Amino acid sequence: MNKNGASAKYKAYAFAYLNENTKREIRRKILKAIAIPGCQVPFSSPELPIARGWGTGGLQISMSIIGPGDVLKVIDQGCDGGVNAVNLRNLLVKTTGVKTTYDTLEATIVQTRHRIPEEPLGEEQILVLQVPIPEPLRFVEPSMIKTREMHAEMDYSRMLVMLYEDIVQWGEITLGARYPSLVNGRYLIDPSPIPRWDVPKLHLAETLFLFGAGREKRIYAVPPYTRVEPLEFEDHRFRVEDFHGMRCSRCGSSDNYMNEIYDSVSGEKLYICSDSSYCDKRIKSREVNDDV
Repeated sequence: MNKNGASAKYKAYAFAYLNENTKREIRRKILKAIAIPGCQVPFSSPELPIARGWGTGGLQISMSIIGPGDVLKVIDQGCDGGVNAVNLRNLLVKTTGVKTTYDTLEATIVQTRHRIPEEPLGEEQILVLQVPIPEPLRFVEPSMIKTREMHAEMDYSRMLVMLYEDIVQWGEITLGARYPSLVNGRYLIDPSPIPRWDVPKLHLAETLFLFGAGREKRIYAVPPYTRVEPLEFEDHRFRVEDFHGMRCSRCGSSDNYMNEIYDSVSGEKLYICSDSSYCDKRIKSREVNDDV
């Protein structure tokens, strides 16, 4: 390790890989995004040694805010062992030397792709979300110029029409992820491809949520204790996924988001917790209770 804690192999690079001028620029844009909750703020989005579309936006935010005393957790769709999570974690560790953890509650910075952890985050934590498409109005308007005008005028009628047409055709709103949500009663955001299950976790949360889209060069934020309300109608309320009657085949949980899998031997359909840390904790807790 060098004096900054980074791996000796990477000592020619600045701490956390990015140069200080780039990190200062990104931090300024983060502060602007926090000051105007939900507003998309453009940033430079420099090149990184990973391809765009693999989490460069979230990675650049993490690289800009991380310090030697931070504890890092990186997850991919709730799992600490996903390919995306492992590679991003390795890059950050090699260029910073920070401590890493699989425990959500131990981390000061959690970088995630497509999930928000099941355990509630606290005021001392920051959740960084990787975002492929930051523009929620892309569903109804392909022109970036037009979508900016719509945000400026708070004109979200076409999005409501799209949701209404979904109800007319299917009897309910069928969006499974990227559910459009209004921040602080002003800006509509794409909460990244998190499932509907995770959207209520943004509302009045204690932690700071930072969203980074590297390919489209946009940063936006949901500060602590901010209202986040998914779009809905009086007669068709927003609802999360229904896992009633389903239990995790590992820990037995029935009150969290689960993935559906198939046993390759028996062909039986099983369910397993999406959040691997939450699942492992429940198993350890059960083992301790059994021993007692």
